[in-house]
Amino acid sequence: MKTPLDALARLGAGVIQMLGSLGHATFFFLDLLRATPAALARFSLVVAQLHAIGNLSLLIILASGMAVGFVLALQMYYALTTYGATESLGLIVNLALVRELGPVVAALLFAGRAGTSLTAEIGLMKAGEQLSAMEMMAIDPRARVLAPRFVGGIVAMPLLAAMFSAIGILGAYVVAVLLIGVDSGNFWSIMQDRVDVWRDVGNGIVKSAVFGVICTFVALYQGYETQATPEGVAYATTRTVVISSLGVLAMDFVLTALMFSTP
Repeated sequence: MKTPLDALARLGAGVIQMLGSLGHATFFFLDLLRATPAALARFSLVVAQLHAIGNLSLLIILASGMAVGFVLALQMYYALTTYGATESLGLIVNLALVRELGPVVAALLFAGRAGTSLTAEIGLMKAGEQLSAMEMMAIDPRARVLAPRFVGGIVAMPLLAAMFSAIGILGAYVVAVLLIGVDSGNFWSIMQDRVDVWRDVGNGIVKSAVFGVICTFVALYQGYETQATPEGVAYATTRTVVISSLGVLAMDFVLTALMFSTP
């Protein structure tokens, strides 16, 4: 018969296991940071990963950004018309995209497309014992394989988020100005007057860079630590999407509270 002490023991064991996993992930992250200078020395590897991570994710980022811009402009127009404030449509669309939707949605798409690809790639390399072969040849796989991908993901994420926001604003312009009939001059001028480069655009770039660190690190960690079996690789890709998405949403709340809590 199970007693309260048994439940407490299981809870304690779970907490200890969780803390151990967090500590292991922390040391793994520090190892990636130490290997980053070596990755930058092999800049051609970083460029190749920028293409694999960034360019190959560009289509879904642009298509999603355009769709979000369409819907956002339409919904904001319906809401603002009630209060006679349609002249603020361009400002609201811009702030919503550069502050929140651009970095967050781009990061979620990045985790789903590039993150799973990184996890599967590293996991299959581990299953095929390629990483073990590198260690046998005195080559550190974290410096040779993981670090270039880590740097490439961090650099690619802000660029993708900026493109998402830009194409979203363009999509909002198509709906608001060309389809609905909002004044074009007003749509652009209010953005120039009320959007601050450092507070709004700059903070959005900082957010996207942080999200890039989270998504890329989780993908590499899950791939490197996965079981060397097809089932293990499949499970690791699922964990990558779940953990990255939760991490992005939680960190978005923290960063928003820090960046925009004061006027």
